[in-house]
Amino acid sequence: MKLHWVYDKDIPVMVKTFLREKGISKRLLAQIKQAGTIKVNGIEQIVLVYLQNGDQIDVVIPDEGEHETTKESHIPIEVLFEDEFFLVVNKPSGTASIPSKLHPDLSMANRVKGYYARQGYANRIPHVVTRLDRDTSGIMLFAKHRLSHAWMDQQLRKKQIKKYYTAIIQALSPLEEHGMIDYPIGRDGDSIITRTVTEDGKPSLTEYWVQQSFEQDQVVKILLHTGRTHQIRVHFSHIGAPLIGDDLYGGPIQDPLFRQALHCKELEFVHPMTNQTLSIVAPMPNDMQQWINQKLSTTPKEEV
Repeated sequence: MKLHWVYDKDIPVMVKTFLREKGISKRLLAQIKQAGTIKVNGIEQIVLVYLQNGDQIDVVIPDEGEHETTKESHIPIEVLFEDEFFLVVNKPSGTASIPSKLHPDLSMANRVKGYYARQGYANRIPHVVTRLDRDTSGIMLFAKHRLSHAWMDQQLRKKQIKKYYTAIIQALSPLEEHGMIDYPIGRDGDSIITRTVTEDGKPSLTEYWVQQSFEQDQVVKILLHTGRTHQIRVHFSHIGAPLIGDDLYGGPIQDPLFRQALHCKELEFVHPMTNQTLSIVAPMPNDMQQWINQKLSTTPKEEV
């Protein structure tokens, strides 16, 4: 992987200090010294050299190779965005984010590794930055190198990555147009699968906006301010508005929604190399769009 920066400060700084500020660890720096290159203004330099305003820094990081325990899958993927640092894909419902013992080669990580192989990439480790439940569709972000993964982990910790979801819920009492759901979430008894609102749970905050209303059913846009397991599903079920298709948390099954009606629709983050804000959108999945189209065709316009 190749990196390029221009030093734009007036106070001189050592190359190793500059690289550390860019997220390059001591271990990675040692690997760069051994098998990569560091150039300042086109000339190879040691890390004790001082940078001056306007200096150009080029770094070549050694290739990672591949993760032998992750098998390749050549099921096609839908790429929403790609550059040399990141890959953003649209995960279909029914597909796991990462491999499991029962399904060691069917996850999105397997499919991304297969995609890397078909493209002939030297780095073939599928670094998962954001994941989704098996039956939730939508955007997943992969880093193409451990350094770009570390960059995004920092953004996750600082809550600088925004993930917007679309959900379809059924509420006995229609939700307000905009609201916050603020209840702690923890394990549901001894279950290893389900979660519930509980006093001793972890703080959890969900923000939503109602987009469309069809009598008791509503389409909502959601922004997570925390990232608890099943957070959206648990929060909306707790307030009496479970997701349609989510029978695990009390949601009704409505044809064609036979899984939780939840889709990660938009991802927003600042690219760590370009400092540009990226906003990536995934199209609505067929089952949710079909449900909405059916409602639109049978509901008087003044009620929508």
